[in-house]
Amino acid sequence: MSNETFLIPIRQNNDLSDIALNELRMDLDEHPLHQRAYTELAYLPGNSRKYSLNNVKTIDSPLRNKKILFLGSSVTFGFGALGESFVDYLWKKDGIAAIKDAENGTTLVDQDTSYHGDSCVARFKENLKTPIDMLVLQLSTNDACTNQKLGKVSDDDHFDTQTIIGAMEYIISQAQATWHCPIMIYTNPYFENKLYEQMVKAAHQLALKWNIEVLDLYNNPDFKDQPALYMADEIHPTRAGYLEKWLPVFEDELTKILAKNKPKPLA
Repeated sequence: MSNETFLIPIRQNNDLSDIALNELRMDLDEHPLHQRAYTELAYLPGNSRKYSLNNVKTIDSPLRNKKILFLGSSVTFGFGALGESFVDYLWKKDGIAAIKDAENGTTLVDQDTSYHGDSCVARFKENLKTPIDMLVLQLSTNDACTNQKLGKVSDDDHFDTQTIIGAMEYIISQAQATWHCPIMIYTNPYFENKLYEQMVKAAHQLALKWNIEVLDLYNNPDFKDQPALYMADEIHPTRAGYLEKWLPVFEDELTKILAKNKPKPLA
């Protein structure tokens, strides 16, 4: 079945937004076998049309027009939510000028997954010429699930981007040197994986070293043992999960960070 024919019932039955439709088109071009996954995801109660991005109303938000780069993989993309993630809800509700750079299945470490240059490091480099107000980096679960090397916190300016910590440090250092903007790493909610647990601890170490923020959903009890309405599986939220659980937390955290880093007026 062609991707266009496949997407017709999902667009109609789930009230899929134009943005998500385009994102699913691109993802299916790269991953044709995702048709089956999206068919199953479309039937989940948490992805029903009541949670569609199209139903979200825009408010007068302090985040309006803030240009934020969201760099990550499937959780940033919204794989379990038919392409509508917390990034899209922030764009629609709060008016964020969001740059959503997310590719399903990709890693922080600089290794190709589906095509050349699809890692977070490689895609980050492509964004360096674009001015932004803030960077939000996903602590990708794919690095843990594919057992990538953790690495160690560097004591100099050399970062091994073939390791998880080295890739994060490279992105952080270049972002600070280029944009001088606030940076936040966000984690997934808890799931059983020892390497990801180590990655979360490493993210907190880097926060202290580089004076950045961590939105730690992994250790947040409100995000543990969530009902099926909110999670498509142990890693990927549904539209309901993003809208009702993730969105308020991100709104609060981003508002605090940007207010704290607001430029001081000239005397």
